Amino acid sequence: MRELVFALEYEPGCNRVADALADHPDARVRSLSLHATADQLWRVDHATGTPDALDAIEDAFRNSDYYADCLATEDCGATQTTRVLDRTDDTLILYSDWERTPACASVPHIARDHLGDGVLFETRHEGRHYTWRLIHSDEGDVAAFFDSLGVAVGECAQMEMLRTADTTTSAGGRDGTPSGLPPAQEAALQAAVEHGYYESPREVDVGELSEHLDVPRSTLTYRLRRAEEHLAKQHVAGERVAEERLASH
Repeated sequence: MRELVFALEYEPGCNRVADALADHPDARVRSLSLHATADQLWRVDHATGTPDALDAIEDAFRNSDYYADCLATEDCGATQTTRVLDRTDDTLILYSDWERTPACASVPHIARDHLGDGVLFETRHEGRHYTWRLIHSDEGDVAAFFDSLGVAVGECAQMEMLRTADTTTSAGGRDGTPSGLPPAQEAALQAAVEHGYYESPREVDVGELSEHLDVPRSTLTYRLRRAEEHLAKQHVAGERVAEERLASH
């Protein structure tokens, strides 16, 4: 089995969910379940954020001109419904069902075409970055998958490869860096340290750092956030292992 992780960074106006999240930087949407057949897609998503952010996310899912996961740039005639399963002040759970037409395309359907049946999907949406994690049998054609995805996405989004690895490979260093981070995140973190982003007080803010690296501010923020999350989880996991070893002696 192989793991494939990549991100789409949507341009403004190309994806209403991305637009809503860009307007509410602290909000997140992650998939709890995602399944696709040749003609349909259904998923359950968990969103967190302020009440205003959740209102915007719900509106984007329920009232877009076409389904939020469709890569078409205009209404492709698909039938989609979204229902609220649960709602609190800071949490929203949505169920969506999409019946596609020949003019529709999506990451799961393109993956089925090139990677075969039985692909597992996990998504995370923050700002304009839509991260996909796929687990597949490694019997398909990954290059053809990305070629088709690039055609479907067109100029609406930029693609960034984050990781590809055998699922049996250990997490540390699987991406060619000692930390296990994707190279782009490793480079962003290293630049942030070198330029004093983590000093107190900071010697550079994220805007100045993004200009120095010549990457969009939203892209840099995303990479740093993902790198920090990875390293924090790695540290906590290491502490637990150390405690278990001490307890066993």
